Amino acid sequence: MLSQLDLDFKRVILTGALFTASIFNSLTLSAQTENFPSVTDEMLQNPSDDDWLMWRRTLDSWGYSPLEQISKTNVEDLRLVWTRDLATGTGEVTPLAYNGMLFVPQANDVIEALDAETGDFIWQYRRDIPEDLYDLVGGNARNNRNLAIYEDKIINTSDDNYIFALNALTGEEVWETQILDYQVNSATHSSGPIIADGLAISGRSCRPWGGPNACIIAAHNASTGEEVWRRRLIPAPGEPGDETWGDVPFESRHHVGSWMVPSYDPELGLIIMGTSVTSPAPKFYLGGTDNKHLYHNSTLALEIETGEIRWYYQHMNDHWDLDHPFERLLVETEVTPDPDEVTWINPNLNPGETRKVITGIPGKTGIVYTLDRATGEFLWATPTIEQNVVIDIDGSTGAVTENPEIIFRESEQMVFVCPTWLGGKDWEAGAYSPLTNTMYYPLRNTCANMLATGNFESDTARALTEGGQGGLAIYQLAARHQLTPGTENLGTVRAVSAETGRTEWLYETRAGTMSLVATGGGLIFGGDANGRFRAFDHETGEVLWEINLGSSVSGYPISFAVDGKQYIAVNTGGGQPNLTPELRPSRGTNLYVFALPD
Repeated sequence: MLSQLDLDFKRVILTGALFTASIFNSLTLSAQTENFPSVTDEMLQNPSDDDWLMWRRTLDSWGYSPLEQISKTNVEDLRLVWTRDLATGTGEVTPLAYNGMLFVPQANDVIEALDAETGDFIWQYRRDIPEDLYDLVGGNARNNRNLAIYEDKIINTSDDNYIFALNALTGEEVWETQILDYQVNSATHSSGPIIADGLAISGRSCRPWGGPNACIIAAHNASTGEEVWRRRLIPAPGEPGDETWGDVPFESRHHVGSWMVPSYDPELGLIIMGTSVTSPAPKFYLGGTDNKHLYHNSTLALEIETGEIRWYYQHMNDHWDLDHPFERLLVETEVTPDPDEVTWINPNLNPGETRKVITGIPGKTGIVYTLDRATGEFLWATPTIEQNVVIDIDGSTGAVTENPEIIFRESEQMVFVCPTWLGGKDWEAGAYSPLTNTMYYPLRNTCANMLATGNFESDTARALTEGGQGGLAIYQLAARHQLTPGTENLGTVRAVSAETGRTEWLYETRAGTMSLVATGGGLIFGGDANGRFRAFDHETGEVLWEINLGSSVSGYPISFAVDGKQYIAVNTGGGQPNLTPELRPSRGTNLYVFALPD
């Protein structure tokens, strides 16, 4: 038994140790905060190799880090450096890395700043959540995919429909601006903004009961929070595109959202952004299947100064919730689509011509589209997964023809659709490497028997959705999802040449695949829903390193460096569709940081 003298001595030692640790942490924080260079537009447009300053690191949405310390020859030595638990419910998030700090968005409007080398806590911001909030804006608003950084501020959009800025050093609020009244024009902020020429550009999903005025893209002064412009995505009477809604009253035009993160071309002064489906999705509910219902499922090029639409391209008239809001890759490349592998090609294209293009997989159909960045001219497109939705694209005009056999014509009609609203592609981000001029995408093999219905209590709807398979009341759709016939693998990673459209390699796995990052070391890092996190050879697809993190690798992986040492970071959390029931990962929510041993 310890004597009182022993206990007093131990208490003194413990107190001294805590005091020393406190001083050490304070000194570490002081060193970081006393030297916090202001983040400028020039830095955002040409970031240091060491930093990760936005969702996909650069405004062209490549998801590429030039760091090369971790390479194909040494990645097998990669080790865990530190890990930290995140807020319950956190899944699809992207840390920002700057000045030796990580800024980590988390579920329910929580943000933390951590020491990037050690994982030590610096500060936390936790926003007050109104009791009725998620009933009105939807549970997806709990997600928080990304933050923005500008000057000395961390900028985000909130679940209660504000945009706000925090002091990056302390987490204290600097300004906030209401975008929408969530009780009137309800919208869902599951993604944060980017900063383009001093403006915080943000999109959102809009709830049907929020009306068309909730369906906006907004620009705010990143220094002050003052609103500069907003662009509604549903035209009103008298505006261009109004006629595409037929006789549907303006107040009944719902849910054309922009819920992922835009790209930006500073030279053209264009925000490039994608949009989502209408509500309901089957167009016979919305005045007729022949109406285009602009600007749903489109790529929009918006003037940075005003938000005016310079051009748009509609990828499809969507009856099945096959959104097209995902990342647009801005690439300068020779354009030489291979007719043996590319399904639709503009006949007026000059093969081999170098063009500034928008490319990638913008929607759930899994189709790669390549468009001219300045004009929106269609150049080429090709499927990457089994799909029966788009049957033709006119090469000269880019006009898309949907499969008439699966277009809903009446309520309670059932069709077999590939892919489902699970994708194909979904929110999981691909990556592009300039070293190979190749884009890399995580994709899913899914199909479904899909029902157009407003009655989810019918025997047919209940049978389809039994076991949690899913019904989407706001879209008036119910479905029974399955793997694509002919495959046992849900997930793939596909490497596609940005120049030719050829598939360079294909990796298949039973579990659904998740977001990717490309690096200067010739590697593609990405995880899956069964907890595996891998490094692929960017030229061959060979798996060079793998670790089991135990839970779905739902975060967007990043790479950064501090004091010359490269790190890879990714988080787990969330889940995946139950199409591979034998795979039973846990639901742990952690941030993991890896590096080579010293």
